[in-house]
Amino acid sequence: MIVFENPFFLLALLIIPFKYIVVNKYSFHNQASIVVSSSKIVSKEMIASGRRLNRIFSFINYLIILLIIISLSRPRVRDTMTETTVDIVDIVLTIDISSSMLATDFSPNRLEAAKTTAKNFISNRKQDRIGILVFAGETFIQCPMTVDKTVLVDLMDEIKVAEQSYDGTAIGMAIANGTNRLRYSDSKSKVMILLSDGSNNAGELDPITAAELASKFNIKIYTIGAGTNQDVSFIPGRGYIRNEIDEKTLKLIAERTNGKYFRATDMAGLEQIYDTIDQLERTEIKINQYANYNELFGWFLIPAALLSIISQFFEKIIFKRKLW
Repeated sequence: MIVFENPFFLLALLIIPFKYIVVNKYSFHNQASIVVSSSKIVSKEMIASGRRLNRIFSFINYLIILLIIISLSRPRVRDTMTETTVDIVDIVLTIDISSSMLATDFSPNRLEAAKTTAKNFISNRKQDRIGILVFAGETFIQCPMTVDKTVLVDLMDEIKVAEQSYDGTAIGMAIANGTNRLRYSDSKSKVMILLSDGSNNAGELDPITAAELASKFNIKIYTIGAGTNQDVSFIPGRGYIRNEIDEKTLKLIAERTNGKYFRATDMAGLEQIYDTIDQLERTEIKINQYANYNELFGWFLIPAALLSIISQFFEKIIFKRKLW
């Protein structure tokens, strides 16, 4: 982009039409002349040649004035450089994979609904580091912290309900393992999103103690209770099971870590919850702009000087002209 450091000098361009008017209307009688007895003495070719020469030198003079005025206005090319600083958020998705997650009150079941909404959430977090933990009676690392969203989505697809020998709901241990993943993070924002459809019935650590440990490392936990408000839900092959979401504990976990508790009773509600968390944990983008200038006045001043020297040489020495 071309800008002018001294644009007010461009007003001097009015000198050019003013000079043209003065030269053509008022200076004719002040020019030197030779009186001859008859115009036939001077050939038409000589007159035409003189007029042509006069126009050439006049044009050069006007061009020199134009170039000098533009150079005085200091034209410059401005390159704007933008530096973007993004404060990333480190996020651990902690998902319940106990057998109750096969309940069909979500379509096609709770686990698949949780996976689908989590994948959409991952895709929206372009800059953030995200890890995935799954838990039942024990906790398993599904994916370490990474910015590679393709890997995260692929590994999310591979999540299945835990084998019967690992069944249960160890919420406290899941929080402790998630905390261990985030405790050494240098990010300003550390977030855990814990989704469960049951109550803590396994593991060596109770959920509230684990939450208090997480809060000491400035980890914020958003808890999601997944399941309808009905007393029972159906699981293919197992029949009906009781819905045992421990909302009180999930609320306390969120409260102790300055997070929030959400209840999802259907797929649409779960999607809305992830959208809400996505907005709550948006990173701040700092943009600094720098301008780099390349001066162009030399491209006008130097040709003006050269034209002036050449013009003076031909006009004064070669053609002996002494016109204004």
